Amino acid sequence: MKYLIVGLGNIGDEYRETRHNIGFMVLDALAKASNIVFSDKRYGAVASLSLKGRQLVLLKPSTYMNLSGNAVRYWMQQEKIPLENVLIVVDDLALPFGSLRLKGKGSDAGHNGLKHIAATLGTQNYARLRFGIGNDFPRGGQIDFVLGHFSEDDRKLLPERLETAGEIVKSFCLAGLSNTMNQYNNK
Repeated sequence: MKYLIVGLGNIGDEYRETRHNIGFMVLDALAKASNIVFSDKRYGAVASLSLKGRQLVLLKPSTYMNLSGNAVRYWMQQEKIPLENVLIVVDDLALPFGSLRLKGKGSDAGHNGLKHIAATLGTQNYARLRFGIGNDFPRGGQIDFVLGHFSEDDRKLLPERLETAGEIVKSFCLAGLSNTMNQYNNK
């Protein structure tokens, strides 16, 4: 069984380790813990992880956030991965920093990456792991906040939250969406 795990973010040094790139950071942490490396391929950086008989294709799109759907569609077709085996890891302003919520479907909540994925795939019925980045910004400061770096306090908590996010990704592939939601969403 194959799974496509997509961490959303923007390429380029100016975006490295910003809140909007938490999807990249989750996949980087998972790859590091699994001793695998990403290779530059079409539409993104890709790594392959074998997990108890399952094949996980990890994808960090190189399309920039607003065109993420192109990379998702390409790799779903390339690897023949059905929609129910796709998981998008995304930053979420509506959740407090470090909160992790797995959902089987939902709206884009104003997130341009999710909006483009839904438009490209023609559905919002795909799993997503929402990683809370908080919303501690002044009125009109959302863009600077999202594209900014984590606070010192958040940075200290980040390694543990990234590790938990990686556990959720693995559980999604091994135990399924419902079991994983039941196990992790109430923590």
